Amino acid sequence: MTYIIFAVAGFDASLHLTGIMTTRKTTSPDIQPPGCYHCGEPCEADRVHFDGRDFCCRGCQTVYEIFRDHQLDAYYDLGENPGRSPRDTDHAYDFLDEPEIASRLLDFQEASHQVVTLQIPQIHCSSCIWILENLNRLNPGVISSQVNFPRKRAHIHFNPEKIRLRELVELLVSIGYEPSITLEQYNRESPATSRKLIYQLGIAGFAFGNIMFLSFPEYFDSGESWLSANKGLFRWLMFAFSVPVVFYSGWDYIRTGYRGLRSGVLNIDLPIALGIAVLFVRSTVEVALDLGSGFFDSLSGLVFFLLLGRFFQQRTYSYLSFERDYKSYFPIAVTRLGEDGEEANVPVHEVVPGDRLLIRNNALIPADAMLIRGKGEIDYSFVTGEARPVRKAEGETIYAGGRQLQGPIEVRVLKVVSQSYLTELWSDSAFSKSAKSSFRNLTDRIGKRFTLAVLTIAATAAGAWLFIDPSRSLDVLTAVLIIACPCAIALAAPFTLGNLLRIFGRNGFYVKDTNTLERMARADTLVFDKTGTISTARKNQIAYTGIPLETEEAAALKNILRASGHPLSQALYQNLAPYDIVPLDHYEEHLGSGIEGRANGEYIRAGSRSFAGSQEAPAGSGTEVHVRSGKGYRGYFTIRNAYREGSRGLFERLGNQYDIAVLSGDNPSEKEALEDLLPPLTPLYFDRQPREKLHFVREMQQAGRRVIMVGDGLNDAGALAQADAGIAISEDSHLFTPACDAILDGRRFASLDWFLRISRKGLGVIRISFALSLLYNLVGLYFAVTGQLQPVIAAILMPLSSITIVIFTYLATTWIGRKAE
Repeated sequence: MTYIIFAVAGFDASLHLTGIMTTRKTTSPDIQPPGCYHCGEPCEADRVHFDGRDFCCRGCQTVYEIFRDHQLDAYYDLGENPGRSPRDTDHAYDFLDEPEIASRLLDFQEASHQVVTLQIPQIHCSSCIWILENLNRLNPGVISSQVNFPRKRAHIHFNPEKIRLRELVELLVSIGYEPSITLEQYNRESPATSRKLIYQLGIAGFAFGNIMFLSFPEYFDSGESWLSANKGLFRWLMFAFSVPVVFYSGWDYIRTGYRGLRSGVLNIDLPIALGIAVLFVRSTVEVALDLGSGFFDSLSGLVFFLLLGRFFQQRTYSYLSFERDYKSYFPIAVTRLGEDGEEANVPVHEVVPGDRLLIRNNALIPADAMLIRGKGEIDYSFVTGEARPVRKAEGETIYAGGRQLQGPIEVRVLKVVSQSYLTELWSDSAFSKSAKSSFRNLTDRIGKRFTLAVLTIAATAAGAWLFIDPSRSLDVLTAVLIIACPCAIALAAPFTLGNLLRIFGRNGFYVKDTNTLERMARADTLVFDKTGTISTARKNQIAYTGIPLETEEAAALKNILRASGHPLSQALYQNLAPYDIVPLDHYEEHLGSGIEGRANGEYIRAGSRSFAGSQEAPAGSGTEVHVRSGKGYRGYFTIRNAYREGSRGLFERLGNQYDIAVLSGDNPSEKEALEDLLPPLTPLYFDRQPREKLHFVREMQQAGRRVIMVGDGLNDAGALAQADAGIAISEDSHLFTPACDAILDGRRFASLDWFLRISRKGLGVIRISFALSLLYNLVGLYFAVTGQLQPVIAAILMPLSSITIVIFTYLATTWIGRKAE
């Protein structure tokens, strides 16, 4: 079985290579290459022979034994000598047992679950990724680990009751992956960037210029005796300049190609590596046997232009960075409390240490903080994946990313959340849809056959030219290997959809990832919630009918409503007269039914008619919130919903392209108003519980529909998670849910069809990019096979194809966005 691995610089993607184990091959001890079996270093006098293999030291032998004993010896099948020789820690990491120091390094900590992100410079290949993502097999205290290959980081969840942070670091050191731990490094917002590519490019450019200069006697034979007499010297100087070009500047291509070939993987660097090797070997033979000057100029030019293209791509990736930080892309607002208790909604990036925040029921905790008022019951499943809530008392620390259950709390901010931490939580694989991008599938299908096809065409063309003109056979072989490149195909989808993420974010629509955009573009059905989605709590008309509430009852109701983030609760909370804020003795929220609680000894229950125990017939003039106190049923508030501005026009436009349905947990009192607002024959469903909404979406999917669920993120969380794409409508963004795939600012609700239309047009841009990439490869291969293309020209054209696709996708999506807007 053959695998293709694409590594595109600048993209934050972890590589999961478990599947490669199916191609496992055990290297025979009799044919072990020279050097240490583990790290590849020369075996000197202290050579250790163990299990039929040679090791340079006892440390490498120990690591080999650890891997073998834990059935992890497939590590050596993914690369040649992939390991690093471990060193003796000698208590070097004892400082990690200090709680104050450990707390600065940990991203999250609870009694049985901690999370740390470690910088590991030794990460360099697929073997490194594989072993680091299988740390749990070395120590059961490790819960899970995920590698960020481009940044050389490992994100590790572990149980401190089984393995402490110091022991975890020492485990990594013992297998040759010593993390770089400096507190200054962890306080910096951005890690230092590697300058290796710049050095490689500089050396290749320097050598290319000098080799071209030394090649003048070959290009222009003037007949001058001193030039002719020194041709041999010039040729050996060209050879000397080409050595660092091959073994430093171009070595990454050769190493990656060789490792892939050795592991049964045909990666896209293999043709390039073969081209470099063929040019260097043939040129060296020609110079050594005095048969000619070789192709050192083409060789150095080839590597220089390849690296120049890679450098330009990296700079372009940085400019079009798709890593969204929470300041500009993550729409979380928080309620900050003033000294007098006044509440103010502020963006999360304005929160500073020392601020007092009100965290409502089911609200996300945006920063590490100390609980100063109320009873904390924190759901950390957003961070750890564990649904079991953790109880917190006043004075204890609460970590960013948790969700408060069972009532409001007040906290004092200890540390502002790190830039992009919440975004990383939102993008965690635990909340990702399982469906894989169809464009990824198409790219993978092309890539799996591409390298094999290129090698076949190159060998066939070179063989044919041996009969036509043997002197040009090598040029044809090298040109074919270099000119054909699937990089542009691989870049089309991420750059197109990534730029759309940026455009959408600037317009109030925050999408989790590019796969969500693709699913949105392919949808054919839209399901809407009513309250808080089609309607807005900011313009409601509210009236009360029933027994007048006593002052104590009204005050208790006000405090209990304050705890809830539901749009109806917030509408009533803003409508009631001001009362003193007091701690709640009890609070409970019943999804789809209502809320209940106790404040200053007064019991209050508010919600649906059945929840409050009302026997009255529905008035049918609006949404009703019924109230019961300890003295019995009191009455109900009638809320006449105000629909969002532009809703009528939005539904008219959507009705021409999608099937639409409305699910509501309210009574059918506003059925006539909705029928007037929505397209004719739109199905309306009322009194639907959260579970019924989820089942409705699932049934539509089973019928072959591709469903987008649009809700407020509370009672709709299950349906949002079930839908092909879940969009949460947000007013102040307090109640963000990881179940959703996108968040739409409520003020941009009328633009929803615009976002969906742009998503569909983005898929068209990708298809055009694919066509351009395939056309480039076909034309390039034609000129290379017919001998009309020199290797150095092929090296210039190859990165230009990727650059062209990047520029085309950026300009096309930007133009589409501006035109539609």
